[in-house]
Amino acid sequence: MDPQDDIERKLTAARAQLVTEKPFLGALVLRLPLVKADPDWCQTTATDARSLYYNRAYIEALNLEQTKFMLAHEALHCALSHFHRRQHRAKQRWDVACDYAINSLLVADGLQPPSGALLQTVFQGMPAEQIYPYIKENPDEHTLDKHLYDDANDGSSKGAHSSSGTDEAPPPSDASTGGDRTPDNNEPQRGAPKPPPLGGAEREQLAAQWQLSLAGTAQAALRAGKLSESMARLIGDLLQPQLPWRMLLARYMTNVARTDYSFARPNRREGKALLPGLRSGCVDIVVIVDTSGSIESDELREFLTEINAIKGNINARITLHACDAMLATHGPWIFEPWEEARLPSELHGGGGTRFTPAIAWAEQLDRSPDLLLYFTDADGEFPEREPTFPVLWLVKGKKPVPWGQRVQLN
Repeated sequence: MDPQDDIERKLTAARAQLVTEKPFLGALVLRLPLVKADPDWCQTTATDARSLYYNRAYIEALNLEQTKFMLAHEALHCALSHFHRRQHRAKQRWDVACDYAINSLLVADGLQPPSGALLQTVFQGMPAEQIYPYIKENPDEHTLDKHLYDDANDGSSKGAHSSSGTDEAPPPSDASTGGDRTPDNNEPQRGAPKPPPLGGAEREQLAAQWQLSLAGTAQAALRAGKLSESMARLIGDLLQPQLPWRMLLARYMTNVARTDYSFARPNRREGKALLPGLRSGCVDIVVIVDTSGSIESDELREFLTEINAIKGNINARITLHACDAMLATHGPWIFEPWEEARLPSELHGGGGTRFTPAIAWAEQLDRSPDLLLYFTDADGEFPEREPTFPVLWLVKGKKPVPWGQRVQLN
């Protein structure tokens, strides 16, 4: 039996199983033609957002589960437009960040990575842009595959032009059909040569095509209940405009201030019945600042400046408290809508970090807050149970949160 036939059968079986078991990933993989690559330049797998290139010997050494991982890995690079999102960033650091982002998603989705795949649990659920600052300027890590979008190493957002020297997009490939490319008669039998980098117009065209494919495929997978929560969250973030944290904070605070019927827990003196009532003109917002030592005083002041810029417009009463491993003994501090929220002159802290005391305190207030804002690095002990009121975590650093809405500060 021809070994080449065995490799092709393995690739075909891997794609078929992805379509059946992971239809979201499978549909994306089918958009990439499979091309046997010359082993002189491709030692594992590679993609240029047009095709998926593979080294025969490498695929032969993988088991079927690892083959599925590598196919999905290359497809996600394309679907998440990593070839278009690099902008000013250094190519090697960006490539490493992209691999960390993708590999953690695929492992969380139940796929088996081959040896050498870049993985760190702290990067779980983070996009490449958030991972990038934590990658060294000259990283020791190396990606398992090759990213062939451009040859530039200077961080240029444009990348190199194609070998033709023009910026015109080439004729559409057969990527939309999912078929495997038929090599030219002049192509060496040992595999395809290294493709030219993307030109500027082609890069834009492919980014638009892949975004449409990502949105359509994700919607179909969601309807079928076949899209993991972590994948759905990342895709949702990518398909929405990326907003600075200040704008996200303003959006959340404004949303809770809208006059509407509410089933929020009533004042304890009003009884236990949950009856719909029209929200009053004043919004109650609890603000907790983490004083464990990792948050600088200048950052706290900047955060409160943003709160003050918004609270007056939405008629918000601010109840401010501080917490490290325990609540500050001299808090809380209450500021009416017309008063400027400010930090006390002495704000002690510097111990460990526990979020349970502050959340438990907020749950015992006479009236549940309309929103709780927690300014922290998210490196601490969380309550096991999510409170009934909405919590918005404004996080400095890369730590995840188990519940609530997370907004990245840096």
